[in-house]
Amino acid sequence: MGTQPTVIIVPGLREHAEDHWQAHLQREIPGSLCVPRLHAHKLSCRAWVDALDATIDAARGPVLLVAHSAGVMMVVHWARHHRRPILGALLVTPPDLDVPLPEGYPAPHLLEQNGWLPTPMERLPFQSIVAASTNDPLARFTRTIGMARAWGSKLVRLGNVGQMNPASGFGPWHEARTLVRQLMKPVCEQA
Repeated sequence: MGTQPTVIIVPGLREHAEDHWQAHLQREIPGSLCVPRLHAHKLSCRAWVDALDATIDAARGPVLLVAHSAGVMMVVHWARHHRRPILGALLVTPPDLDVPLPEGYPAPHLLEQNGWLPTPMERLPFQSIVAASTNDPLARFTRTIGMARAWGSKLVRLGNVGQMNPASGFGPWHEARTLVRQLMKPVCEQA
């Protein structure tokens, strides 16, 4: 029997919320890890990528990434510079950082200064699913489709779910487990 994959939660830049679907998912999956939230250099893309890399390094066996919002950008920036084997990635509601975000989010010049821009648009070296909202305030749906195509990701249309977070009315998200199982399928078939 093969090694059970380690699920690594890759959060966005916002503060931890106990009712966020990622927090629920981490509690449901034994042995899962979470990239620790940064308090210093919180807006630094390099610091987040380094934290993701350290978390991947701490995992045993195959790794499956589950990223939300800016966490998706951390994954695609990580993939540009690292070549460790990754089983797959669930990329949920990626933001479009190449256009100004709504008020309350970092301005384009801050994102550029901190290494987030331009958004990597290369094919990812592992299987991935982009779960996209049709009314995400941080990315037009057509832009999300373009990112999914560029990354070589399967696109799953979630419907009108906003940013898929507690502020949009979402806590537990049971479909996340289904999508994670789809990404684990190749390992389960080998076991």
